[in-house]
Amino acid sequence: MRTARAVEMNQRAKNRAVKASALCYALALILLASPANAADLAILRNGFNIRHEHHLVMGTTTRLYFSTDDSNFTDLPSDDITSYEKDTSLPSPLPSTSPAASATGVVSASRYANSSLALNQVVNDASATYHLDPDLVNSVIHAESGFNSRAVSAKGARGLMQLMPATASQLGVNDTFDPQANVEGGSHYLRELLERYNFDLVKALAAYNAGPGRVEQYQGVPPFRETRAYVARIVHEYNTKKIAQEKAAAKLKAAAAKTTSPSHSARKPALTAAVAQPSR
Repeated sequence: MRTARAVEMNQRAKNRAVKASALCYALALILLASPANAADLAILRNGFNIRHEHHLVMGTTTRLYFSTDDSNFTDLPSDDITSYEKDTSLPSPLPSTSPAASATGVVSASRYANSSLALNQVVNDASATYHLDPDLVNSVIHAESGFNSRAVSAKGARGLMQLMPATASQLGVNDTFDPQANVEGGSHYLRELLERYNFDLVKALAAYNAGPGRVEQYQGVPPFRETRAYVARIVHEYNTKKIAQEKAAAKLKAAAAKTTSPSHSARKPALTAAVAQPSR
């Protein structure tokens, strides 16, 4: 009995060692496949840049991927990109927004006045401050300005998130062409609209485009072609990103389960030998 018990415990220890070895092997592959300094900078015509992992040119549109698994990305006109540069430095930690500014809605002088700082850092910081999904904020910026920090609409809306002068003033944004101030103000406004409409994204986006008064007048999305196209575009782009992320997560989970399976680990030498055969 005592000998059988010892054999069983020894076997369990071996199984745990095999699983641990397989997990370390999988982590090593992930680290080797995803070097930390592989990011690029897409230099835009407006002097700004977007830090990304890699890109794909699709005719008149270029897709910038923010993650190595292709689950987080944004599209913009290819003509807006003048060149690409390697960015071998990791983004530096960002200072947090002061409690006073968050409470009053007043946006301080920009921490991002230097246009060499990547736009995704600006978006991530503002999204964290106002508890928004960065993918949503990026989709709104794409629809509003095409990532042009100097954009001005026919109605006078300005900057990345196209803030009207009156709205910018209410939000405490003094310089609507300042990327950080504009994105913080636009994110703050978007958060207010989401709370106003009980987090109904469609109504919030419609109000961002046409104004809350119009949404309340029509009790939903106003019957304006521009507003409906605007809402549909953002929702479609946002959902595309979320679906891609879910697929990537499921793929990684399946790969991890397969890698850590004891039976898979036991078959690994045979599979390696099969790959090495000329016929393969």
